Amino acid sequence: MTEPVQISTPDGSFACHVARPSTPGPHPVVVVLQEIFGVNAGIRSIAADWAAKGYIALCPDLFWRLEPGINLSEERAGDWDKAFALYQAYDVDLGVKDIALVIHQARGLPDASGKVGVTGYCLGGLMTFLSAARTDGDAFAAYYGGGTDQHLDELANITAPLLYHLAQDDEFIDQDAQARIRAALAGKAELHSYPGCNHAFARPGGAHYDAAAATLAAARTEAFFARTLR
Repeated sequence: MTEPVQISTPDGSFACHVARPSTPGPHPVVVVLQEIFGVNAGIRSIAADWAAKGYIALCPDLFWRLEPGINLSEERAGDWDKAFALYQAYDVDLGVKDIALVIHQARGLPDASGKVGVTGYCLGGLMTFLSAARTDGDAFAAYYGGGTDQHLDELANITAPLLYHLAQDDEFIDQDAQARIRAALAGKAELHSYPGCNHAFARPGGAHYDAAAATLAAARTEAFFARTLR
């Protein structure tokens, strides 16, 4: 079952899509951070998967300051242009503050256990990494966050468990950037690379979706949150 949740900020409020388990709590919470396409069908399906596994899943509308309720698709050419324009205009520093408020409110949701993990894809992967450095979430699992290599100086601030998934053939995170990420995270995070995979290999129904790699990454993320949030 699903329900919307509103998050209040000094600048206004924004919505979170919520998916809940069908069984009684308490349940840990997983905050699912969107790609540049908004809280679309793919992100909502990931939330539903977490709910089926016994987690309350929250998907915040990261682009609410720019245009609330964005729901785009990689299958429409015009949506790509709009998605990249929103991405370029997005303020990641304000975004992390929004995510911190989501984490705070998530701890007190009905049937919540008080434990909150964060996972995200593409833009959401970068925001997961930044949230690990700047918020008090309990665990963080990032998927191919473009631009992560530009924020590695924040790694010293990360004390919570961190899991990072990289696509070896990522067209948006080149080999030099991947090498810097691997070197920086060595001994400080659990990192997995997926040979032959492009960016967004874990996007449900996406053009670059790789079922084997996506299933493996999902299993690793589930095991990670089982260790850190249960």
